[in-house]
Amino acid sequence: MNQAAIDLGTNTCLLLVRDTHGKVLHDESTVVRLGEGVAASGMLKDEAMKRAHDCIQRYAGIAAGLGVSPDRIVAVGTAQARDARNAQMFFSRVNAECGVKFRILSGDEEARATFLGALLPEMSSKRAVVMDIGGGSTELVAMPEGSKGIFGTSLGIGAVRISELFFSSNPVTDTEFWAAEDAIDRELSKLRAWRSELEGKIPGEPAFVAVAGTAVTLAMLQSGNPAYDRKLLDGFTLRKGDVHRLVEELKWRTIEERAAMPGMEPKRADVMLAGALIFWRVMEVLRFSSVQISTRGLRYGVLDPSFG
Repeated sequence: MNQAAIDLGTNTCLLLVRDTHGKVLHDESTVVRLGEGVAASGMLKDEAMKRAHDCIQRYAGIAAGLGVSPDRIVAVGTAQARDARNAQMFFSRVNAECGVKFRILSGDEEARATFLGALLPEMSSKRAVVMDIGGGSTELVAMPEGSKGIFGTSLGIGAVRISELFFSSNPVTDTEFWAAEDAIDRELSKLRAWRSELEGKIPGEPAFVAVAGTAVTLAMLQSGNPAYDRKLLDGFTLRKGDVHRLVEELKWRTIEERAAMPGMEPKRADVMLAGALIFWRVMEVLRFSSVQISTRGLRYGVLDPSFG
């Protein structure tokens, strides 16, 4: 039977439909911003819940048209579902009205599913490190030889959360930017011991892989190709200097100017600077000189038989 997965994050909602041989029949991402305001209020907003609900309902229809009934969709919620006090009410309503039942992933489950789904065909799982910058959190995961389960973590820094907490000006001020950078670096400093231990587990330079909207958008901006092309983007390499340059370019632009950049999804423009800043600081603080982009990720991982 065909398979489908829905990944509902803080910023985006993604749908993947595959046939029994793994061929992708449909792969779509929609910015719904479910986590809008959660960092400040701890609650999902009515308008954000409506955007997500309507998207899930539409996705269920697409999946049904491709042979997957709503009750057989693997649907998962991530950071906003763990953080918002009214999240359970929202997911109960979605189940009742759309027929889609969500599983709320823990930080470790989210990290493991992202890792399993992100690897490109030629990559060894024993030598890879996967980064997923979401709206509400950032995951860094490896599964080196001899490790039991995942070797990584989930940090409470994401593109939406950092934007809402620090960026109130348009364009951002230097003071806002530096405050955000300092907060990100403080979180990342918790992983210095993890990075040192990783060097003992994976000799030499590991294959560093990045997934999700921030990573894909940075690759599109760097390549100059405004069209989403999975074949071009999978395996696209960004160097640390490339990411730093893109951060500086996004920093001086207004949100409206960012939205007009070739390769930028307009609805992502307001949080793209924060996502790029997190991306750059991970590479700087944790000493990764280059990164390969993967268009895959969590929605692929939850369909992996080994995920459970």
